[in-house]
Amino acid sequence: MWARAGEGVIMRKQDLAGQRFGRLVVLYESEERKNGRPLWHCRCDCGREVDVMAGNLRTGETKSCGCLKIDLQTTHGYTQHRLYRVWHDMLQRCENPNCKQYKDYGGRGIKVCDEWHNPAVFINWALTNSWTRGLQINRINNNGNYEQGNCNFVPRKENSCNRRDSHLITYNGKVQNLSVWAEELNISPSALRYRLSHWPIERALTEPVNERLYNGH
Repeated sequence: MWARAGEGVIMRKQDLAGQRFGRLVVLYESEERKNGRPLWHCRCDCGREVDVMAGNLRTGETKSCGCLKIDLQTTHGYTQHRLYRVWHDMLQRCENPNCKQYKDYGGRGIKVCDEWHNPAVFINWALTNSWTRGLQINRINNNGNYEQGNCNFVPRKENSCNRRDSHLITYNGKVQNLSVWAEELNISPSALRYRLSHWPIERALTEPVNERLYNGH
């Protein structure tokens, strides 16, 4: 609300907490600022939270955390399918800057291939490529895109081992977490870690195992 006071103009800031704008409900004023202006911390109906400028809320320019744009492009009958959430979250990570995980995906240039923007195509691929309940989608090359040839489905534990912040090892064009390499080579992770810290990578991954060497015997 604006009010004139002599020759100056004073802006009375309106408390937006508790108000709804589209899919967003304002929780409180954020400590963050954009171009010197306050941001309001909101919770989207999808569960994600985002900071938005008051003007964007009032004008309707921002109505969600970014999920609305994706949903409006979705004209299908898959919203109740178990794989719909997998597909939806994959797009959010890669295409919605307001998503908390965006910096590790879209922010690094990781994309979802064009054909997988159609949920029917993605779900059909998943069902014919060993997806079962409890498995998570995994990118084989952690720096590659979401696309056929670079994705499979793995248990949650294995997927967490392949996170970007874990120890990834590349050999002969193959990129895997240290734990996955160790399992494939039938060697303990500690033994493989010792090898890699003392030997060239080729020797570390190919020389026959002598576990006693790493146990101090």
